[in-house]
Amino acid sequence: MSKGNTTKITDKLYAYMLARNPPLSDVQRELVETTYAELPEHAGMTSAEEEGPLLAFLVRLTGARHIVEVGTFTGFSALSMAQALPAGGTLIACDISEEWTAYGREAWAKAGVADRIDLRIAPALETLRAMPAEPHIDMAYLDADKSSYIAYWEELVPRMRQGGLIVTDNVLFHGAVTDPAATGAAEAIKEFNEHVVADTRMDSVMLTVADGLTLSRKR
Repeated sequence: MSKGNTTKITDKLYAYMLARNPPLSDVQRELVETTYAELPEHAGMTSAEEEGPLLAFLVRLTGARHIVEVGTFTGFSALSMAQALPAGGTLIACDISEEWTAYGREAWAKAGVADRIDLRIAPALETLRAMPAEPHIDMAYLDADKSSYIAYWEELVPRMRQGGLIVTDNVLFHGAVTDPAATGAAEAIKEFNEHVVADTRMDSVMLTVADGLTLSRKR
C-alpha cells in the first residue's frame, strides 16, 4: 500500500495553512475564544478552526439553501454555514443543551444571521423524524453523539435532495478507528464508517481533515 504524501502537520505548518485560508470573522474568533475560556473541559467538541471556512465553502459550492446541523454545541459551525447562506436560506440546528447553545445564540445575533438559524432544542432524532419525509435538504452537518450516527444518517439520507451533501465529522475518532478492540464511541464510529461505505444511495469520500471528515453526495 502506498501512502503517498507523508507531510507531517506541525504546529508551524498548521499555522501556515490557517493563514492562507479565509480568516475567521471577528464574531467567529470571539466565539472560539469564549468557548475555550468558558467551557475548557468541553471545548474540544467545537469544530476545528479550518472546518469553519471549509463548511462555508461547501455551502457556496453546493448552492445550499436548506441546511440541517445535528449537534450545535456553542454554534461555531452553524455560524460558519449561516454566514455563507444566500438570502432566504435557512439552517435548522439540532441540539439538547440550552446552556451551550446560548453562546451560539449570542454570536449569531452579533453576526446578523440569527434570522437564518432555527435552533431546535430536543433530541435530534425527534427533530429529524418530524421533518417532511420527501427529499428537501441541500446540505447536512453531522457532529453529535457518536452512538447515534447511524440513526441520524438513516433519517437524513432519504430527506437529502439529489446531489445533496452530508458532511460528517470525527470519522477518524483520534485514530481509535484502527483499534480492533475499540469500544464505546470509537466502536460506534467504526460501525458508522462501514455503514457509509456500504450505502449505495450515496457517493462518499473520507478525508484526513481535523479528526477526519467524510463528504457524502446523494446519488
